[in-house]
Amino acid sequence: MEQAQNAQAAFRKEISNWIDSHCPTSLRDQNLGEDGIVWGGKRWQFQREDQKTWLEAAIVKGLTAPTWPKPYGGAGFSRAEEKIFREEMTELGAPSPLESFGLWMLGPALLGFGSEAQKRHFLPPVTWGEVRWCQGYSEPGAGSDLANVQTRAEDMGDHWLVNGQKIWTSYADQADWIFALVRTDRDAPKHKGITFLLIDMESAGVTTRPIQLISGKSPFCETFFDNVKVPKTYGDGIDAQVGEVNRGWDVAKYLLTHEREMIGDGAGGLLSGRAVGSFLQDIDDAVLADPVIRAQAMTLEVDDMAFALTLQRYKDRAEAGTSLGDSSAMLKYAGTELNKRRYELLMSAAGADGLEWDGAHGALSPEWLRSKANSIEGGTSEVMLEIISKRLLGMPMK
Repeated sequence: MEQAQNAQAAFRKEISNWIDSHCPTSLRDQNLGEDGIVWGGKRWQFQREDQKTWLEAAIVKGLTAPTWPKPYGGAGFSRAEEKIFREEMTELGAPSPLESFGLWMLGPALLGFGSEAQKRHFLPPVTWGEVRWCQGYSEPGAGSDLANVQTRAEDMGDHWLVNGQKIWTSYADQADWIFALVRTDRDAPKHKGITFLLIDMESAGVTTRPIQLISGKSPFCETFFDNVKVPKTYGDGIDAQVGEVNRGWDVAKYLLTHEREMIGDGAGGLLSGRAVGSFLQDIDDAVLADPVIRAQAMTLEVDDMAFALTLQRYKDRAEAGTSLGDSSAMLKYAGTELNKRRYELLMSAAGADGLEWDGAHGALSPEWLRSKANSIEGGTSEVMLEIISKRLLGMPMK
């Protein structure tokens, strides 16, 4: 035990020194919002030179995907080492060098179900920020009932012919590739006959159309496939489908656990890394003199701490090798409902000033509106409660 503790202490000192030496001080403790996120991809343009400096340093060290094996562009960290790395990043105020659906979702899916050839071909460019992915799951008739996907892929011998539509495909207009659920057997039960397919967004017949939201900004798009030819393989052993043909639902469920954990994991936007009380003081010190606002703020911060401890407990279990599984539904429900409460409180505290679109409190009103989507994306809160009731609590279902 003592030896392990000494090793972790030495690792903490080493990684802290590395972050301090390589992360530009101009990036530290900054809330740059959406513009501060480095997404990568062929169309990505750095907003600041220090972003590029930080990303290049992280790539060399494999720190854009700390727990991925080194042959796939990662650092090969254990879960314990990743935890220490994240803690030291927070301590030093260093931002994430790279964010992407490739890191959050496709990567875990390929690590769990992909072939060795697929991992070596697709994963390193994700960690280097060279290729940006989007997710092709939801359809106009397949949202919460995701297994009802109707986008079809017909087997044409050496390629798949894909036709259909996806919706709410975040950043599809900026993505290089899409991982999509397609129906390859229309006669099978709806949870069967689905295949997890990797498609180049530059393929002929793929088009996207942005969806405007009430918040004024939107990452969402509609994506259309019109007689898109997807080759069966992209090279020697690099199949277009992940896992078995007609068994894509297995991959989809596995990926959803990671997506739900990601969505439920803490506040974003204006509140990134900040307590609600701190933000309220920025609005007006007198706000906290209101006993109702003060009581709501304290209740929220206690619930924030309780959720953070719960999240850490599940991360510790993952470190020990226990799968998150259906518990992701609980984390997603609790985290997203908590985030909605945060923004409701901030809007109440700001009063009429909070309704200003670009007022003294920045983008508070648009972010309040955006928080409403938290309980829809990745599975609605109602669906999460059904999963919790049925699979975690074992309650009888009607």
